[in-house]
Amino acid sequence: MRWETIAAPPGVMPPRPMTVRAQSILARHYFPEHAHAWHQMAYAISGVLTVAVEGQSLVISPEQAVWLPMGLRHRVGSLLGAEFRSLWIAEEAGKGLPATPTVFGVSPLLRALIVEAAEIEGHEDHDGYSCRVTGLILDQLRRAPPLAGALPWPRNASLGKLCETLYADPADPRGPDSWGRELGMSGRTLARRFEAEVGMSLRSWRRRLRLFKSIELMGGGLSVTQTAMELGYSSTSAFIYAFRSDMGCSPQGYMRGDVADRRRAAQSTERRSLLAHGEKRADAHAESRADQQRADKCLEELGRQG
Repeated sequence: MRWETIAAPPGVMPPRPMTVRAQSILARHYFPEHAHAWHQMAYAISGVLTVAVEGQSLVISPEQAVWLPMGLRHRVGSLLGAEFRSLWIAEEAGKGLPATPTVFGVSPLLRALIVEAAEIEGHEDHDGYSCRVTGLILDQLRRAPPLAGALPWPRNASLGKLCETLYADPADPRGPDSWGRELGMSGRTLARRFEAEVGMSLRSWRRRLRLFKSIELMGGGLSVTQTAMELGYSSTSAFIYAFRSDMGCSPQGYMRGDVADRRRAAQSTERRSLLAHGEKRADAHAESRADQQRADKCLEELGRQG
């Protein structure tokens, strides 16, 4: 199925200091690449957004939002549909917020404030209530924990097809060799291209996908057991163990919104990102060392032949 474009809203005015836009995004619809003369926070109160910015594509759940500094070209859409809430924030009001694209964790308080701001958008602010809500949102954004846990998404069409299929069915058991045959390449070539474009192996991406989908499914009302079965885990306990290992807390604690559990989850996600980066550097170093050893051996052979 093709993706369809969404027309830009007419009569756009600069935020003073903040404008909240509420819009339903249909499945496989997107706003074409564009930029603003103000900051933006892309968020969905339900459903999942895809955000492309600075050569990377991300998929974010309602537990996350993407901060997009002014002037950066970006594209926002949804694979399965979402209730989009876009915060446009004036340059002056955005002081103290990141100068680069950043994924934030969205607390229940911040979510409630965004919902309220959307409800009162455009109403007369006789008693200053709207200004106070705006001030609280900006305070919450400055306190929001940055995350490394968004789901990276490839831009290559073939790899995108693979990811869309796995996103629709995370329990799909096919590995690189099977997918390679379907996409017209060897399993080894697919694995290499996937890691080069996404920044992690297909296996690691599928693990993150399962965690990402688990939060989406439980947020939609599925029980822990139903979520485990939907994602293809062999048992509920296997799912809970995997969730706790990666997120640092139980699924129940995370979905309750316990502050301590959310903080541990954010810290655990950040550690995984750093470990993955370190492992990638170590692998590259080991490969370089092996290449050098092979070159030295060839020189020795040539020396003996001479």
